[in-house]
Amino acid sequence: MADTTVYTARRIVTLDPSQAIVEAVAVRDGRILAAGSLDECMSWGPHDIDERFADLVLVPGMIEAHAHSFEGAFARLPYVGWFDRHRLGGTVRGIRTYGELIERISEIDAEMRDSGAADSDPLVAIGFDPIYFRDEERLTRHHLDQVDTDRPVFLFHASGHLATVNSAMLAAHDITRDSTTVGVARDADGEPNGELQEIPAISLASSALMQILRAMNDPASIETLGQICANQGVTMLADLAAAGLQRPESQQLWHDTVDRADYPARILQRHIAALPPGATDWTEAAEQIVALGEADTDKLRTAGLKVLLDGSIQGFTAKMGWPGYYTGIDHGVWMTAPEQLLDLCRPFHERGINIHTHCNGDLTIDLWIDTVEQLILEHPWLDHRHTVQHCQLTTAAQYRRMAKLGICANIFTNHIWYWGDQHHDLTVGPERARRMEACRTAEREGVSFSMHSDASVTPLGQLHTMWCAVNRVTPSGRVLGPDERISAESALRAVTLGAAYQLHLDHEFGSIECGKAADFTVLAEDPLEVDPMTIKDIDVWGTVVGGQPHPANS
Repeated sequence: MADTTVYTARRIVTLDPSQAIVEAVAVRDGRILAAGSLDECMSWGPHDIDERFADLVLVPGMIEAHAHSFEGAFARLPYVGWFDRHRLGGTVRGIRTYGELIERISEIDAEMRDSGAADSDPLVAIGFDPIYFRDEERLTRHHLDQVDTDRPVFLFHASGHLATVNSAMLAAHDITRDSTTVGVARDADGEPNGELQEIPAISLASSALMQILRAMNDPASIETLGQICANQGVTMLADLAAAGLQRPESQQLWHDTVDRADYPARILQRHIAALPPGATDWTEAAEQIVALGEADTDKLRTAGLKVLLDGSIQGFTAKMGWPGYYTGIDHGVWMTAPEQLLDLCRPFHERGINIHTHCNGDLTIDLWIDTVEQLILEHPWLDHRHTVQHCQLTTAAQYRRMAKLGICANIFTNHIWYWGDQHHDLTVGPERARRMEACRTAEREGVSFSMHSDASVTPLGQLHTMWCAVNRVTPSGRVLGPDERISAESALRAVTLGAAYQLHLDHEFGSIECGKAADFTVLAEDPLEVDPMTIKDIDVWGTVVGGQPHPANS
């Protein structure tokens, strides 16, 4: 067998400005040896021709620059979300009424009893979001008490920023009217109503979190994550809540699994440290990330630091500037104290560690831009590529400042579909909703951007994030901000070269050209040629990672 494989395809989209479309691509040692005509690719010497993609389309490997390893565990835990959710082996039907919700959780409860689970074992279900249930009151412990008054019940919201629990869960962890933790929601009498807002309050329900943590660290969940990547055409996934700083012993499990030749994706780990205020030594944490990077491999790499500034818009916990939320109660939470942010980030910036910061509300975006500006003044680093993550309500003025400072944007375009109508009608109102996820403004103002799913918050899949950015259609049929639509080519560039750039990896990934990694997404159709409304429906054959084909297996 020759050491070079030449892949042919019906169409190969390169995103190389020197040659947009080629006939074949030659691969040697996991890298692209040549891209061009078949004769040109064969001219490099002995080779094998692989025609398995002859009727398919190759595009650069799609990169998900903001997801979570929880997506693998999510696919194996009970789902109670609003939208139908495809999983390995089938599709789970969405929940549309509280009656259906109680029925589904009761079925899970019965299954646990039949399997011999103790009454004290928590029931954990995921994907719920009360904002969709407009004709229902806010879900409380009293609703969940209908399921079981003995077994603790924990519903993790789709956003990952809230949970709703029953009375048994409150009692199991002594969450009472005397609890002082911020985020324990209360009824009119001052008693906990069962809603836990943001991580400090959610962490009180430690038995449920331990169950989730065990699922996340199960090798089967990591395997599932890789297969989901192949199914969705994702060749590289950045986990924005990697736990190497809290649990360095977990790194070996990841290396053992991901470094295998047959693992179908590359994983980048962006580590998150304990949330301030607290006793965290940020200089020590920065040195830890440097040390973690010394163990990097071709398939598993260290990406940098993740900082969490606020909550979620649909959960009313994002930090909003004037005039605030359109309707609902503002529960905005600073997840990192503003006065601590500069001191937190300084040791990472000084060591050349890229920082991506969760910013949903516009107040947090201003804070992060100001912080990056000060960091650059103190310690010049002209190629930092620090990034605003989510970037949902970023204004044109903020984008102009970001462009001047070299700040990237990773835009949560899936919100247009999954919460667009709710943002228009409930959270931010019509005008601000029309400029949410403003890809066209970012493009016009010269900000390098990518787009993401934040899986498991929404399902992994860059064809869907592209579809959202190109069409901006909501479930009601509304086109939410038609002036912010971008072309299919811009969208494809965002989820390939744009993502690679903000990860400091555009010299290795993001386009099909000589010297780069042989990472391709294999599709049934070219997303640049189909009707834009069908982009999300293109069939995915699978991926090629480092020259190794990985077919989808739904």
